[in-house]
Amino acid sequence: MTRMCLVFTVAAVLTAPAAYAQNGSDYEDSRFTFHRIDGGYLRLDGRSGQVSKCARQPTGWQCQAVPDERAALEAEIARLQADNVTLKKELLANNLQLPTNIRPEPLARNEEPRFQLPSDAELNRVMTFVEKVWRRMVEMIVAAQKDVMKRS
Repeated sequence: MTRMCLVFTVAAVLTAPAAYAQNGSDYEDSRFTFHRIDGGYLRLDGRSGQVSKCARQPTGWQCQAVPDERAALEAEIARLQADNVTLKKELLANNLQLPTNIRPEPLARNEEPRFQLPSDAELNRVMTFVEKVWRRMVEMIVAAQKDVMKRS
């Protein structure tokens, strides 16, 4: 059914300029173009591009908009791509590696690289190194003071 609607929509879009050129009446409202289908008509809105299926109901003629599947699919793809970028950024922010076949997203033009803080293990290694250096320096100062005291 959807393929059928899509075929009729494409046909309507392609034949609408030709139909307008043949009729050429200035008094006609050319906003809507109708095409016969089983059980009613397809109505193409020339201004918005919206396609509707019109059918006779017990209360009279009624037109219902045909869902635009392409727009829904493109919106879902965009949402999934944004989720993917967010997940990659979270993995990198937590110092986790991306899977082997996945590369990080390139930075956007207006996005600056983020400063990453060191992990706890890296911080502990640095603190241990600084403590050792400090102790050695204090030992050197104490040794130098003892040498000065012995000479005097």
